Amino acid sequence: MKSTILTLGILLLAIPGLVLAQEEGAKEEAHEKELAHEHSAEMVNLPTAAVAVLASTSGSDVKGVIMLKQEDGYVHLTGEVINLEPGEHGFHIHEFGDLTKADGTAAGGHFNPDGHEHGAPGAKSHAGDLGNITADDSGVAKIDTKAEGLKLHIVLGRSIVVHAKADDLKSQPSGDAGPRVGVGVIGIAKPSE
Repeated sequence: MKSTILTLGILLLAIPGLVLAQEEGAKEEAHEKELAHEHSAEMVNLPTAAVAVLASTSGSDVKGVIMLKQEDGYVHLTGEVINLEPGEHGFHIHEFGDLTKADGTAAGGHFNPDGHEHGAPGAKSHAGDLGNITADDSGVAKIDTKAEGLKLHIVLGRSIVVHAKADDLKSQPSGDAGPRVGVGVIGIAKPSE
């Protein structure tokens, strides 16, 4: 009988502690849900505008500014590149935003998350294959192109590269476009006012 009373007494003393632990657990769970909701709200507000300021690689004087804007189903790229040789030049998104090598090679290869072969812009080529830009006789290339199916948020922090020669849109792995003459990291643009 004494052991039953002792057991009941211990249980009665333990119950308030269990209730407090449950309340603390419920508060912690509610806080975690609140944080998850805030995180998902941040994910909904993905950046819709970005910019890449092209810097010259060694032996080049190429410069430019490329604006990127998320649209419904594509990223719209606009801008201008100067000091190019007249004619066509390969134009790609490369996998890294690393400008630590003077020749631009630290930017890595074309951005290609799906493992496609290189080719003309489209669903069966690298996500970073943007084709060619054309410089006029004064060395200026105006850019106004749509990267169909691309999502802006997945290319932030990567780079845009302009090459010395035209991309032949077929040679593997990168279109035989020659050395990199301009490279710029894709960063979030200040919202327009």
